[in-house]
This record gives sequence, C-alpha cells and structure tokens, in this order.
Amino acid sequence: MQKIQVVIIDDERAAREEIKRALLPYTDYEVAGEARHVPDALTLIRDTSPGLLFLDVQMPGANGFELLASLSAVPDVIFTTAYDTYAVQAFDNNALDYLLKPFRAERFAQAMEKHRTKVRERAALSGSMVPDKQLFIKDGDQCFFVQQNDIYLVESVNNYARIRTADRLALIKTSLNQLEERLDPTCFFRANRNQLVHARYITDIITIDGGRLQLTIRGDVSVIVSGRQAVRFKQWNKM
Repeated sequence: MQKIQVVIIDDERAAREEIKRALLPYTDYEVAGEARHVPDALTLIRDTSPGLLFLDVQMPGANGFELLASLSAVPDVIFTTAYDTYAVQAFDNNALDYLLKPFRAERFAQAMEKHRTKVRERAALSGSMVPDKQLFIKDGDQCFFVQQNDIYLVESVNNYARIRTADRLALIKTSLNQLEERLDPTCFFRANRNQLVHARYITDIITIDGGRLQLTIRGDVSVIVSGRQAVRFKQWNKM
C-alpha cells in the first residue's frame, strides 16, 4: 500500500524532531520533508503533494494560517503550537486536530487515529486516499476550510472575491484571476469578467441575444456567459 506523505512545518528544529520520532511507529506514513518557514514550506508542499501537514501556527514572517490561504489545494492539517489561545481558532478552521507542544504520546496517537479514520472513510466513499480539493479561506478575522466542490459561484467585488456555497458567503481580499488559478479548471468556468461558475451546479442553459448564454445555477441564480466565453463554454462543456 502506498504510504501517506507527511510534511512537517515548524520553525523550531526540536519540535520537528519530536514529530518525526512520534511518527516512527506509523509505518504507513512517510516524512516527505520539513520546513522552518513559509517560503520553503510552499515549495515543499507543491513538490511533494503531501496527504498530511503538521503545521505550526506561529512562525517568523508569516503564520500557518497565511500559508494555508496561499495554497491552491490544502491537504489534511494537524496544527501544532505552544500557544493554546489558537486552539479555538484552529478548530473553527475545521482542522483535523490540534496538538499543544510539547504533546504527550497518547495525545499524538489520538490525532493520528483521527487521520487514519478519515483516510479509511475517504477510501470507502471514493476509492481514493487522496484528500478532496479544498481551499483555506481567510475572511476578515474568520478562517475556515471550504471544499471546492461546495462552491457554486465566485464573483468579483472591487478588489475582493466573493465565494458562495449553500451555507456560506465569504469575501476574501484577492482578485478573481488569482482565485481562478487556485480552482480546479475541470470544474470551474469563467463565465464573464466578473463570475466563475461550478459546472455541477448548472441546472439550465439557454441561448440569448448576441450569441450569449444564460446559465441557471442551483435553480435560481442567473449568470450570463459573454459571447466570447460562450464559444469556449460550448467546447469546454462539449455542447
């Protein structure tokens, strides 16, 4: 069976070594690399595509939340930190688990069992151990994970992007172009200058004047596909 790749991100060498020692009995996991700050971590994550991150919250230059917000695809995350004031925020982020340093062996075992359970459930549902594509969103003081497949519409609002899901509306400070680069191109289509749509939520398509298309999203949201993009949409959607 293929081993789950692990990346450890912590600015303290002793903390990284502690995690590596704790992982030794878990032969179904393999440490793919480690990093002490965000720039190196970004490169490492993109090169190794890990299934699990052990991520420190406080690091020089940028924190763990900022790292996650910059990733196009976020793996499963176990936060590690010496500051328990971050515990509530970490769990609000729907993190897999949260370890307060220095952690006890039994507490580490609980976190690993949570991940093994999640991997088994994922494999049973989809036949794959690979995490679903998700984004880490920072909306003001709130931070949370969003599954890409839960997003049905993204809109440009001045210098922000507004993300819509069935149960959440989030406004993040990024351009639509930048966010588009982070989303799965097999699922999301640029309808016009200001809107991205997820194909699975399109419930109706009609042709209107000027060669444009009108899409109905989730049965009640109307999106107009510009004439130029309508040609691309038909090719993309094999119409």
